[in-house]
Amino acid sequence: MIERVRAVLVTADATMLVIRRTRPGIPEYWVLPGGGVEPGDESREAALHREIHEEIAGKADIIRLLHTVEAEDERQLFYLARIATWSFDDRTGPEFSAEGRGEYALEEVPLTVEGLDGIDLKPEEIAHVLRGAVDAGSLGVEASP
Repeated sequence: MIERVRAVLVTADATMLVIRRTRPGIPEYWVLPGGGVEPGDESREAALHREIHEEIAGKADIIRLLHTVEAEDERQLFYLARIATWSFDDRTGPEFSAEGRGEYALEEVPLTVEGLDGIDLKPEEIAHVLRGAVDAGSLGVEASP
């Protein structure tokens, strides 16, 4: 089974970092930073740290596992994490130079129901989980003073 790790990266301003994907012939959509767990990764959390470094040249403090989405041959683990610094210009992931992969644009979206409603976050299940958690105030991440 393929395992992927992704992060709800919460900034000090209570926004979250998302990647807007634009591909020919497909309506634009957004995904959370992350990617596949590789054989050399010591743990799922180590894979997530590696992916965050590759995709946004950032370092995050992982708070907790938020949700798991399972399909026939794939498991995606979504973590809640705090991020203080990042640089999309310094990303190093191999996917950014792959031919035909389309465009990747890093965006900050308010971590509110309205913010989530303004984007087409994939997979839909994590968008639903996030909306519910934000609405209930159960994420436990507030803006820093």
